Amino acid sequence: MKKQLVKWSQSVLKRLLNMDQKHVIEHLKKKGLTVGNNFHMQEGCIIDGAHSNHIVIGNDVSLAPNVHILAHDASTWWFLEHTRIMNTTIGNKVFIGAGSIIMPGVTIGNEVIIGAGSVVTKNVPDNCVYAGNPAKFLMHTNEYIDRERAKMNAENTFDESYSESQNVSTEKKEHLKKMAAKYGAAFLK
Repeated sequence: MKKQLVKWSQSVLKRLLNMDQKHVIEHLKKKGLTVGNNFHMQEGCIIDGAHSNHIVIGNDVSLAPNVHILAHDASTWWFLEHTRIMNTTIGNKVFIGAGSIIMPGVTIGNEVIIGAGSVVTKNVPDNCVYAGNPAKFLMHTNEYIDRERAKMNAENTFDESYSESQNVSTEKKEHLKKMAAKYGAAFLK
């Protein structure tokens, strides 16, 4: 009974967090935020609410937890009595890793991956992987994807039945963990 209650509580909490995020995005859209189709934002993300009309997010974009997207810089206020506002754009088919910060005025191109913990201070061209503080070019996205695809095999590639959202069994969790250890990574649909 206790185990069922915990699962139910986690499920309700997850739905509430997702509803809250959807509410936030809808509120920001009313304030001028532009967001394309297939946008996913995990918990803890902050999209500059005061200046969301200066932010454009394309199609097929995922923000991992605690990503910040900014369009203003208030550091000028005490000196100029004005806040600096800049347009921030994120292209199509972009993944931004956990804890990353996208600074005001940055344009991120299409088919881009930003590594976790990055601070993006300059524009990022199409088909690039950037990471670090400040974020720097690591390789082209297609090179990274080809490299990762080459690591996939029948033993370390898993379907949705192994996903936490499917209440995966302990046995499946252990199997996934074992294959990740054996091959250095596992791939989950």
